[in-house]
Amino acid sequence: MKRIVLILICMVVALPIGFAQNAKKNQTETVSFSVNLDCANCVKKVEKNIAFERGVTDLKCDLPTKTVKVTYRTDRTDEKKLVAAFKKIGFEAEAKAEVAKPSDNK
Repeated sequence: MKRIVLILICMVVALPIGFAQNAKKNQTETVSFSVNLDCANCVKKVEKNIAFERGVTDLKCDLPTKTVKVTYRTDRTDEKKLVAAFKKIGFEAEAKAEVAKPSDNK
């Protein structure tokens, strides 16, 4: 009987913690970066490298406007880390005004 009560108490304590962590994991944010893209090869280089950065869930490059729109999980990365990733592959990136507010993917 003591075992059952102990197990139930552990479950009651552990369940809210698990749900809170899942809520954080599902938050995403979309940011537009102004990037010095010059040609289609630059776009390919960005798509091949930045799309696979930790936390990036979507990436769209627009060569005529020289912008890259990145959607990422807020628990995995942030704007500073993404700017550093652009710099690592040879591009200067600057975050533009916020495109979309953080959202919850339920």
